[in-house]
Amino acid sequence: MASSGGPIQKRPLPHVKKVLAVASGKGGVGKSTVAVNLAFSLAMHSEHAPRQRPRVGVLDLDIFGPSIPKLMALENVEEPNLTEAGAIVPVVNHGLPCMSMGFLLPKAPGTDSSADTPVVWRGLMVQKAVQQLLFDVDWRDPEGGAELDVLVIDMPPGTGDVPLTLGQLVNVDGAVIVSTPQDVALTDVWKGVSMFQKVSVPIVGLLLNESHFICPSCTTPHELFGSPSAFRATAARFGVDVLGELPLVPGVSRGGDRGVPYALYSTNGADGAADPGGKEWKETMAGVAGKVWQFLSR
Repeated sequence: MASSGGPIQKRPLPHVKKVLAVASGKGGVGKSTVAVNLAFSLAMHSEHAPRQRPRVGVLDLDIFGPSIPKLMALENVEEPNLTEAGAIVPVVNHGLPCMSMGFLLPKAPGTDSSADTPVVWRGLMVQKAVQQLLFDVDWRDPEGGAELDVLVIDMPPGTGDVPLTLGQLVNVDGAVIVSTPQDVALTDVWKGVSMFQKVSVPIVGLLLNESHFICPSCTTPHELFGSPSAFRATAARFGVDVLGELPLVPGVSRGGDRGVPYALYSTNGADGAADPGGKEWKETMAGVAGKVWQFLSR
């Protein structure tokens, strides 16, 4: 840290090579679902042989409304273990290490889950929790000691204390901003891009979620929430890339509810992964992962 009165010095996260923030200006656009599926898509990135694929982890920085426990089927796990040095050991499911405030909260009375446990904290306590999740987690592979190649951080929506704390304290290598086509969501994209630019976090690009729907019996895109033209214009105005436009696929939501991310579904399997919309979703997400990996590898 800098001396008193000086600027805050950013630092890397322990045992993490690259940090990717997945953010949105507004809640309800599917950011957490995108973050989890992007993490798996990065971990399966095809430029790497199976034994050389990147190690990827997910960190849930939404203190008040953590989603990763639900999306990863980890709602009922016990409190994480600690290393001999007192660092938190991530919880693993589907081969992906995860950490979330949801793993550290006490269980609600009469349940095996902390999902209903409210976090009623003021700013200083939130900042302390964020710093613990950032700097007190040991992301190394317990078996081989390998570091994470990429840590995907699921940010809380908006431009409040948590994104600001991350941008000021951590060397963030890139940010992906998620939106839906509606004007009310795009308005807050401006704020998100501006915030990351102010704290010198490079923008990898914008990702449009629920861009259109393709019914199983046809191949015609139906723009249920409006045209993507305003989204594309927003990206052009900021001079940032459009990483992809994900279709609305019911199986993505069902997979999240079951704790099985859609990126893990086979295109020959269930939940519409073999339908035109499901195939397009998986191809688009794989393309987004490729662009993100290329950006982080520069």
